[in-house]
Amino acid sequence: MLFFGHKVARSSAALAAVISLTLSATALPHAAYALSELKPGPGGETEQAQASEAPKSSQPAPVEEGSDGIPMPDPLVNREGGQQQAAPEQNDAPQVSAQIEHDISKAPEPVRRLRQLIIDAASSGDIEKLRPLINAGPNQTRIDAEGTDPIAALKSFSGDPEGLEVLAIILDLLSTGYARVDAGTPDEMYVFPYFAGKSLNTLTKPEKVDLLRIITAGDLADMQEYGNYSFYRIGISPDGQWKFFGAGD
Repeated sequence: MLFFGHKVARSSAALAAVISLTLSATALPHAAYALSELKPGPGGETEQAQASEAPKSSQPAPVEEGSDGIPMPDPLVNREGGQQQAAPEQNDAPQVSAQIEHDISKAPEPVRRLRQLIIDAASSGDIEKLRPLINAGPNQTRIDAEGTDPIAALKSFSGDPEGLEVLAIILDLLSTGYARVDAGTPDEMYVFPYFAGKSLNTLTKPEKVDLLRIITAGDLADMQEYGNYSFYRIGISPDGQWKFFGAGD
């Protein structure tokens, strides 16, 4: 009985082993594939190819005008005509409009008379002789300097206490031609020197020599960067009134 029991036990064990092997073979999975090795199903290759061929754009699609209520700026290129819009021209040189004249006899008589009176006073070396020629009241000669006394203001331009240097400058200014500015208007003026009414970039060599009698070559180089004369000038109205003396552009 013991032997028979052992045989039954062995037969049962063998049967269990066969069943176990059968179940293991049935449940054993296939070899694992990486994601890159998996093949797409039917139609998957076409979709994948279309996705790879689709254009890639790093920028969002442009927003059409009015889609968000904000108008699009005008393009720099006119796509309809194929021409680029030209940028506005810039011209840094000042635009000077004046009649330049070197013959003092062509100026009105009141202008010629006052000019000569100023020359005579300045040539005397006594700056006080200019006082009667300076307008008083509301039409007082404009002198671009601090102070209410016009002679003191003129002296402030001079490198010496007596104002001799400024007298020499006045003589130099009046020895050149003049620029007639704002002709035919209430603001018409005869301005000495004529460089005040002319772009320095258009000066001829003889005109530069005239200018260098008044300023230095260094001053001229600085002024040419801006294209205009910025040293002292004298303005006389057509009726012979001394309107201003000062520097500027």
